[in-house]
Amino acid sequence: VQLQASGGGLVQAGDSLTLSCAGSGRTFSYYAMGWFRQAPGKEREFVAAISWNGASTDYADSVKGRFTISRDSSKNSVYLQMNSLKPEDTAVYYCAGGGVRYRLGGPTYRSERYDYWGQGTQVTVSS
Repeated sequence: VQLQASGGGLVQAGDSLTLSCAGSGRTFSYYAMGWFRQAPGKEREFVAAISWNGASTDYADSVKGRFTISRDSSKNSVYLQMNSLKPEDTAVYYCAGGGVRYRLGGPTYRSERYDYWGQGTQVTVSS
């Protein structure tokens, strides 16, 4: 089972970027998915999550109104549209897939509810 994140890069403040995460080896259609990030010297933090059916989403206050999470179950994928990027958004971004105990789960910021993690993609925002 793998989650492959992509789409990171170096952008300027105010720019937009879209991250993608494709799952393989297991269907994530019935599980919540999320995005987390970790900046240098800081702990990993929640960014956004989406319910198994896409009907509900949740965001960290720091990204609310700027980031949008979405999913395409036919592609076993989740996306993170990031607008109005700020230097403080610089981090490695990780996608996560819900654990088997949370089938049909809603969006959650709790990292322990995700059993599968991507390798991370670097996002760097210059000022």
